[in-house]
Amino acid sequence: MEKIRQTPSKKRLLLLVFLAAAVLLTAILLRGFFGRGPDLDTTDGRVGYLRSLGWEVDPASEEQRGVRIPKELDEVLTKYNELQQDRGWDLSAHLGEKCQQFSYTVLNYPDTDDTVRLTLYLKDGKLIAADLHSTAFDGFMHGLVPRDTL
Repeated sequence: MEKIRQTPSKKRLLLLVFLAAAVLLTAILLRGFFGRGPDLDTTDGRVGYLRSLGWEVDPASEEQRGVRIPKELDEVLTKYNELQQDRGWDLSAHLGEKCQQFSYTVLNYPDTDDTVRLTLYLKDGKLIAADLHSTAFDGFMHGLVPRDTL
């Protein structure tokens, strides 16, 4: 018995093309929405990201250095990591790894005359930890939060 070969109808073909285009457009939009995140590879990108959180920092005060996260968290680093976990980061996922540390002087921290520094820790261009801290002897430290939440 000979099989009869059916050709797809034009309506069906147009529907498949439309669905493929919709899937592609959705993938592009989701990648933009859930993509890599802010550009943290440049000083301008980092300063812009911090500005989006309401923090004004002095770009000229930027200090950069490579640091290695210890292979084990001692008591101090465990407490620091708890600050990070409150913000959605976890240094225990990066034990023993090298990362880049960027620090800035904060220009608009409310209700203090102390010098305040903001520090970012980046691994492969991705933020893995951050904090704001006073340089005063009896100062403070907390995780990176939007300025308007203080």
